[in-house]
Amino acid sequence: MKAKSIIALLVAAVMAVTLAGCGGAQKTDAPKFPTKQIEIIVPYAAGGGTDQVARALANSAKDIPGQPVVVVNKVGGGGAVGMSEGEKAKPDGYTVTMITVELVTLPHLGLAPINYQNFEPILRVNMDPAAVTVRADAPWKTLKEFLDYAKANPGKVRVGNSGPGAIWHLAAASLEQKTGVQFTHVPFNGAAPAVTALLGGNVEAVTVSPAEVSAQVAAGQVRVLGVMSDKRAKAVPDVPTLKEQGIDLVIGTWRGLAVPKGTPAPVVKTLHDAFKKAMDSKAFTDYMDKAGLGIGYLSSEDYKASLKVENDNFKALIEKLGLNKKQ
Repeated sequence: MKAKSIIALLVAAVMAVTLAGCGGAQKTDAPKFPTKQIEIIVPYAAGGGTDQVARALANSAKDIPGQPVVVVNKVGGGGAVGMSEGEKAKPDGYTVTMITVELVTLPHLGLAPINYQNFEPILRVNMDPAAVTVRADAPWKTLKEFLDYAKANPGKVRVGNSGPGAIWHLAAASLEQKTGVQFTHVPFNGAAPAVTALLGGNVEAVTVSPAEVSAQVAAGQVRVLGVMSDKRAKAVPDVPTLKEQGIDLVIGTWRGLAVPKGTPAPVVKTLHDAFKKAMDSKAFTDYMDKAGLGIGYLSSEDYKASLKVENDNFKALIEKLGLNKKQ
C-alpha cells in the first residue's frame, strides 16, 4: 500500500506539472495586440481640421501602444470614401478610422451608403459646437435681440453656411426649428468663405465653429452671441451657451476613432486606453488649445449611445427640411 501511495503521489505531481506547463503555454501563446503598425484612416485632405486632430493624436500615441501609429488620408465624397473603406476593413484593430459627424448626416442626405452601426466606437476625441456669430458692428448685442429681430422679420436675416446639408447649415436649421424663426440660408464652399462674406456684409450671421472665427473675434471684427454646446467653448469662454440662454440645442462637428464592427472587445479596450492616454498628454492638449479646437472625450459606450441619438436626430431634421437627394 505504501509503495502504491508513493507511486500515486508521483503520478499526481507529474500531472500537476504537466497541466501547469500547458496552462503556461496557453497564456504565452495568447494573441497579443498590437504587434504591428496601426493605421488611422482620415477621410479628408491633409492639412484640414480632421487631419490635424488625427496627426496630433497619432504623434502623442506613437509610443503608447508599442507600435507605430500612422495617418493615411483617403479623400472623396465629403468623407464617405475614407469612412466606407474603414467600415469594410478587417476587424483586427490595425485599421482605425477617424469618423466625423458626416457619418450620421451623409446617409440621410442620400449621398453615401455608410452606416454608423458598421463601426465599433473607440472614443470621441473632439467636439466643436456651432457658434452664432455676427459682425462686431451689428445692432444685436445678445442672442435674444438677434432672434427677436429674425422672428419679427422672417427671411430677412441671411445666415451663411458651408454648403447645403453640411453641419453648419443643419445647425442654423436646427436653431430655426427650436425658436420658430425663419432665416435665408446662403451656402458657400466651406466655412472660411462664409466668414469672409460675413465680414463683407453679404450675410448677417454665420453658424460655424468658434475656431473658425477666433481670429476675427481677436481682431474685434465679429461678435459671438452663443455657442451650441453643453459647456462654454475655450475659444470664446465669455460667450454663454444656448442652454444658458434658455434654448436646449447642442449641435456641432465632432471627430472620433472607431474600428469595424466585430473587432474583439479586448482590442477595442486596448485602443481606447492608448488613445485616451494620448488625449490626456500635455502635447495633445496644448496643440488643441493653440488650434482653438475643443476636446470632447466620450468613452466607447457613451460614444456608441451618442451616435444613435445623433443619427436619429439628423435623420428627422434632414427629412423635415426635405434635403434627402433620394426624395
